[in-house]
Amino acid sequence: MNLKSLRYFSTVAELSSFTRAAEILGVAQSAVSLSIKKLEDNLGLQLFDRQDRTIRLTDEGKRLLHHAALIQQAVADAEREMDDLKGLERGSVRVGIPGMMGSYFFPPILMAFRHRYPQLNLSVIEGGTGELQQMLENKELDLSVIVEDFAPPELETRHILRTQMMVTVSKEHPLANHTEISYDTFFEQDLVMFKEGYFHRMVIDQLACENNATPRIVFETNLTPLIKQIVKQEFAVSTLLGMAVEDDSELVTIPFKKPIWLNLCIAWRRSGYLSRANQAFVDFLLDQKR
Repeated sequence: MNLKSLRYFSTVAELSSFTRAAEILGVAQSAVSLSIKKLEDNLGLQLFDRQDRTIRLTDEGKRLLHHAALIQQAVADAEREMDDLKGLERGSVRVGIPGMMGSYFFPPILMAFRHRYPQLNLSVIEGGTGELQQMLENKELDLSVIVEDFAPPELETRHILRTQMMVTVSKEHPLANHTEISYDTFFEQDLVMFKEGYFHRMVIDQLACENNATPRIVFETNLTPLIKQIVKQEFAVSTLLGMAVEDDSELVTIPFKKPIWLNLCIAWRRSGYLSRANQAFVDFLLDQKR
């Protein structure tokens, strides 16, 4: 058993195909098949059930896949830690950021970080907090901004921002002169909302459930500028963070009668290795909020 055979085995298991695995790995299919055959012979176990042109993991294969993932992650962590010993002369940060935060809160922070550490590679992935949290747990990201209240115990978190969800309407809308909005009044409106998986949608869905309400969602989009235009044209109302509309004179933000606060945090896997590059990003981000 070696790292290459485990990598070939894991790729075949993920794709359920020797042909597709060979394409991804950039090798001949015969090399993949031979590697798996040698692995099975060395272990004295059948790892795949090959029937009717389909392949499935056997029970033994499923057990090995779990160990293979741990081994490959440990090797990746070791390589990154060895690179860290060379100092912050190289390294990469893969961070997931929700769309609204990426557009209105993070740009100056990201630019300042890049200015301080020009030698580091910074990769920013935009998505909903639910999607980003899943990517973090699946080791597709090193760091991610998520809602603190929904963070599972497997993630380490550091608080970065407390912000309020605000009802957002056109300045000409009948609700524009209200000082606060009740949940009942909000759910009586036509709504434009983010799609499922975004923290705004998660909170509103939970709020509707708690109040036995059925949201009248007439538009769904993850594009904040489009949400703002729909609200301006009075086709619907929405909820946005104040930072997204503070410079827009055509929109009015109103707090809920019972305020909704969001606690956002930067998170990473508790069991994973946090590289020096990623630690530098976390430290820099936390410094910005002081």
